[in-house]
Amino acid sequence: MYWTLELASKLEDAPWPATKEELIDFGIRSGAPLEVIENLQEIEDEGEIYESIEDIWPDYPSKDDFFFNEEEY
Repeated sequence: MYWTLELASKLEDAPWPATKEELIDFGIRSGAPLEVIENLQEIEDEGEIYESIEDIWPDYPSKDDFFFNEEEY
């Protein structure tokens, strides 16, 4: 399983919170690339409810990661 920013962005409009099955269904209905569906199918799931993409891909960049912060430099 691998995620890229482009693949993960296909789930931004998903109906969060959602189960693995709901996310797969959303991916299929929204025409997401096959890699997104395969990544979701590979998740070891015990009936968990996912609140956001960060629950699936912990390294998902936040919006703050894209903004320049003058205080850091």
